[in-house]
Amino acid sequence: MSRRIVACLLSTILLLTVSFAQAQQPKKVPRIGYLSATDPAGEATRSEAIQQALRELGHIEGQNIAIEYRYTQGKVDRAPELAAELVRLKVDIIVVSGGPVWVRAAKNATKTIPIVMLGSGTDPVAEGFIESLARPGGNITGLTLLGGELGGKRLELLKEAVPKLARVAVLYNPAVPVGLFQVKEVLPDAARALGLTFQPWEVRATDDFERVFAAISKWPADGLYGAGGALANADRKRITGFALKNRLPSIGGSREFVNAGGLMTYGADQEESYRRVAYYVDKILKGTKPADLPVERPTKFELMFNLKTAKQIGLTIPQSMLYRADKVIK
Repeated sequence: MSRRIVACLLSTILLLTVSFAQAQQPKKVPRIGYLSATDPAGEATRSEAIQQALRELGHIEGQNIAIEYRYTQGKVDRAPELAAELVRLKVDIIVVSGGPVWVRAAKNATKTIPIVMLGSGTDPVAEGFIESLARPGGNITGLTLLGGELGGKRLELLKEAVPKLARVAVLYNPAVPVGLFQVKEVLPDAARALGLTFQPWEVRATDDFERVFAAISKWPADGLYGAGGALANADRKRITGFALKNRLPSIGGSREFVNAGGLMTYGADQEESYRRVAYYVDKILKGTKPADLPVERPTKFELMFNLKTAKQIGLTIPQSMLYRADKVIK
């Protein structure tokens, strides 16, 4: 056997060995960081819907993607710590399920890892997260849900459902921009136009709820408006429980509020929002830069009622409103 033949055989064996070794190397599984403003129970509906939308796009947790969940449980001061932890884990994308405080925590933690906003209630341009909706410019993209801007419409719908409504208590956290924006900029004009008196009540920590509830009872209110925020979302059951006990018609901004026992809600279509989050994650995993993915505003909105709650507080929802509802809990 000539040296040339031997060399060719050795080269072939070497190439086959390298190819086999490469084939045996496990593929890198993308890791998604999920930063939540609430807790596992409060986040379950949202995170499971996003997982389902990801599966439909071929990304299956435990198979070809991994998801690292971090929950701040309504504690604003934990956001920077947990965002930094996700960065240390070298995740490939960070999905932020929370308002501006949580988005800013992720933004401060990394300038390179793509960040997908699940839906901030304030203007991401005004907050300095992106350069414009069409051209985000940096490592942040995703959805903005117009949570604050819809405050006037929510108050209008609550008045339509309860024609005798006169005094509305508004729960908000002044440390959360979307709540402060509603109380300062949106609700005063809306209340004036509807002939309502509204009173804002600050809730900065979990320990504030009982004191505020006692004050609202003495005021007294005949309606309750939840301005949202991580703390309120984490304590939905407590808020809706207070409203039920005091027979107060209540309105919030997400379907979770109604599921927790609130009377009604009006906001961006949640299912559609979850699907769009999965779309952003899919695009980024396939190589698209966040700067090239325009930030979307919602195009579909949903009105929901909880008739069990209506019955408990002795309220009959006008049939005309039920016809317009996207979902009714009976």
